[in-house]
Amino acid sequence: MAKDPICGMEVDESTDMKVKRDGETYYFCSEKCKEKFLHGAGKGDENKQRASKDAIYTCPMHPEVEQKGPGDCPKCGMDLEPRDAQPEEDDSELRMMTRRFYVSLALGLPVIVLAMGGMIPGLPVKEWVPQTVSKWIQLVLSTPVVLWGGAIFFKRAWRSIVTWNLNMFTLIGIGTGTAYLYSVVAVLMPNIFPPEFRHNGEVAIYFEAAAMITVLVLLGQMLELRARKRTGSAIRELMELAPGAAHRVSDGDEEDISTEEVEEGDRLRVRPGEKVPVDGEILEGDSSIDESMITGEPGAVDKSEGDSVTGGTLNQSGSFLMRADKVGGDTVLSQIVKMVSEAQRSRAPIQGVADRVASWFVPAVIAVAIITFIVWALIGPPPRLAYALVNAVAVLIVACPCALGLATPMSIMVGVGRGAQEGVLVKNAEALEVLENIDTVIVDKTGTLTEGKPRVTGCTAVKGTSENDVVRLAASVERNSEHPLGRAIVDSASDWEVEPQEVNDFNSSTGGGVEGTVDGQKVLIGKRGYLEERGIKNLASLDEQAEGFQEKGDTVVYVAADGEPIGVLALSDPIKESTSHAIERLHEMGLRVIMVTGDNEKTARSVAEELGIDDVYAGVMPKDKNEKVEELRSQGATVAMAGDGINDAPALAAAHVGIAMGTGTDVAVESAGVTLVKGDLNGILKALELSRRVMRNIRQNLFFAFIYNSLGVPIAAGVLYPFFGILLSPIIAGAAMSFSSVSVVSNALRLRRIEL
Repeated sequence: MAKDPICGMEVDESTDMKVKRDGETYYFCSEKCKEKFLHGAGKGDENKQRASKDAIYTCPMHPEVEQKGPGDCPKCGMDLEPRDAQPEEDDSELRMMTRRFYVSLALGLPVIVLAMGGMIPGLPVKEWVPQTVSKWIQLVLSTPVVLWGGAIFFKRAWRSIVTWNLNMFTLIGIGTGTAYLYSVVAVLMPNIFPPEFRHNGEVAIYFEAAAMITVLVLLGQMLELRARKRTGSAIRELMELAPGAAHRVSDGDEEDISTEEVEEGDRLRVRPGEKVPVDGEILEGDSSIDESMITGEPGAVDKSEGDSVTGGTLNQSGSFLMRADKVGGDTVLSQIVKMVSEAQRSRAPIQGVADRVASWFVPAVIAVAIITFIVWALIGPPPRLAYALVNAVAVLIVACPCALGLATPMSIMVGVGRGAQEGVLVKNAEALEVLENIDTVIVDKTGTLTEGKPRVTGCTAVKGTSENDVVRLAASVERNSEHPLGRAIVDSASDWEVEPQEVNDFNSSTGGGVEGTVDGQKVLIGKRGYLEERGIKNLASLDEQAEGFQEKGDTVVYVAADGEPIGVLALSDPIKESTSHAIERLHEMGLRVIMVTGDNEKTARSVAEELGIDDVYAGVMPKDKNEKVEELRSQGATVAMAGDGINDAPALAAAHVGIAMGTGTDVAVESAGVTLVKGDLNGILKALELSRRVMRNIRQNLFFAFIYNSLGVPIAAGVLYPFFGILLSPIIAGAAMSFSSVSVVSNALRLRRIEL
């Protein structure tokens, strides 16, 4: 008998409910316990705690601050957050803030009633509780609120002053601390105060302001933390897509293992209704797989032997055997999570506006508070010093720039997460901001406008050579090529019933062609110009046939053997179904669409005319693509470049925004600011819409934050008092400050529901 590691029940070792992990076998009483174990319960908790201590943490307000393990930000004192996405979010700070809020609220409400109850009709508080007793009760109740409930704010305020990184906590700490300390001295040593501080013979106290400001700031922080937790929901939803278990097949036996234990090369069984555990290739069987979780597109995709599958996608029908090719952090899902997490922490250029304002705003507010105190103390109504203190505190509290600091990062976090759910992966916030302003889109043809899977659709051979020989020799050499056209020629060999042969002395010329030796024959395949450069004569004999293919929009490659041309191959790459509609929408959005391709002029023109593309540059070498981007930039155009191949990487990096098709090469993806998982132009439309909506949301947040502070500070200082007798209570200032942050966060969260 064995014990279930989750519930502790005794289990017969003959049960099928078992899992091997780290060389040990664990037995379970139920499927529920087994699933909990596979998803990290039991033994895995130790690993999670160890991983948490080893993880790199960063500050949400200062991303440049990083350290190993949790702690406080040396600049602003805020709790650091894990830099990399975690499957389970640590909500200890939220729990702490919630506990402090409710305890402080319970203690603070009686303070409010004692201090302001006399203003409420029918509530004779002063008759029930004499003022001398009321002061001591307020002191006793407000002390734990301010010193315990607000301790974290004083700690952060002190840190900000010591490091001279003045922020919202600087103002909160100074404001509430001043009001509380003044009131404590007023209760303990009232005789030291001059007449200017007295009203009807009593020294005014402001425990209710200090206590309730603390409560309101705690409320704002609690709501902000809850909202921040929701902003990471997109990442956690992606991480939860990864299954906890896999069925490993070895020597005919099948065993259940944790997905974390899957190694590259393992053979895995995937049954109907299960998720694909890791990235790999189907070895046996066929199925229909729902890939919407990475593409954002509904509908299942048919898969069969030789097709690739992605970890986390859902196997809808059919059982198949697969080989694990990418595991752990190398899977597509893991890379998506990493990219989204990094993008959410990145800073958009527009955030520099808020940073510059905040850098001088806090010192300016402190100066305004000091001036307010001096003016009220000199010319205010009696009790002058009491009015001076209250209004100075109100200025400090109402001016807290927390909403200003949240305006940009909250929108970026939510927007990037929303894009990931739709298959639009944003590498950094700068790309998201710049994308809004592009006016020119450069697209490659193969793999971007077209399927990227061309086929040999025609062949012409010279007299004395069969078409089958032309295809056989070409396919033999192209077996060593990575070019899409080369793979198409190899894939088409079976259609011509020929078998590619071994090739020696293979050599490739980027953008030109390939060569190799087959059966002792020196074979060259590529563009006409490439063969001419290699000394091949008599190519004109094939030009007529080549032009016939090109007029239909086919791509033509010439084939030569032993110095003589032997034929031409025509390849056709079908246009993606979504391309035409996407081009129309781009035009409707006022964008100029340019096609830059290495293909020949006639083929490129044929595709461009069919799609209504504005300009075409054909026969462009990789370095020339980069030059075209630079040329357009020099003319004042804001350029987005979309491509999927290695030869597109320089141009992707040179453009204002590079957009990589997720179906393309890793080099292209790394060079781009935006990656479209689905790999078609509809993704560009989604990216553009996402950019515009996020930037609009940021500007709304910044507007609200600037307007709020611009109006709040002078009112708190008392500019309306001489005309209307209006003053802003520190309590009202605290409420307004807290809820301004909540309004910014709420506005950012609206991005979770946008349609792309």
